[in-house]
Amino acid sequence: MITFPPAKINLGLRVLNKRTDGYHNIESIFYPVELKDILEIIPSPDGEFSFTSTGLPIPGKGEDNLVVRAFRLMQQRFGLPRVHMHLHKMIPMGSGLGGGSSDAAFAIVMLNRIFATRLTRDEQLELAAGIGSDCPFFIVPTPCLARGRGEVLTPLKVDLKGYHLVLVCPDLQVSTKQAFALVTPMERSDNLLDIISTPIQDWKDKLGNDFEVSVFSNHPSLRKIKDLLYRSGALYSSMSGSGSAVYGIFREDPGNFLAPEPESDLQYTSYVFSL
Repeated sequence: MITFPPAKINLGLRVLNKRTDGYHNIESIFYPVELKDILEIIPSPDGEFSFTSTGLPIPGKGEDNLVVRAFRLMQQRFGLPRVHMHLHKMIPMGSGLGGGSSDAAFAIVMLNRIFATRLTRDEQLELAAGIGSDCPFFIVPTPCLARGRGEVLTPLKVDLKGYHLVLVCPDLQVSTKQAFALVTPMERSDNLLDIISTPIQDWKDKLGNDFEVSVFSNHPSLRKIKDLLYRSGALYSSMSGSGSAVYGIFREDPGNFLAPEPESDLQYTSYVFSL
């Protein structure tokens, strides 16, 4: 079986407070985008387990990859036979786009289908939440209001159809742990859903990402990319998640957008999608 786990962007991201379990309560809108990995899982023909990858290099040991963790959880629960897993990586790591979480969630869904384990959607969501905070979103990746650690999801009707997305992925990774350590949690009196219901061109001064202050301070090139997106005609621009990807939403097709390097030693890739 082959599937295509998508990335997501955050439309606004608020870090509200720190929890007693060490995590933070957040509020954000998760929106799926067309940048996708490719994941293949087949029952092992030789009785051996294997995990291989191509595309973007993945740091660390294969056994630490989230798709392998998803398999081990399912194997422990259901006694699954061994499989061969291959991941072609297109979504950059450390970009705030949720690629690893998406891969793991799709692995759960695929294993449930391949081996007919009959997990309900809620049971799949529960398993996904044990792997990562934003992993449950990718079980059914449709626009959602995310609360709690990111695992409390409320489906939304957020329609950006007809707009265009420019996604800029620099060749650098931002540590989520460090980003949370540097952010200043703050409760809000206004409502994220009220903001998102206003015209996109009004989001600029209302719909913020709390991680931008500290991440832009440590990586000034990311702020330059955001500024360039606005100068190029974006109605709204933001960093996704805790970074490092930055996106812009355009009314008109921006064509083959390729931002000039804000710093000579910074390399990156840009993508243009119709929403």
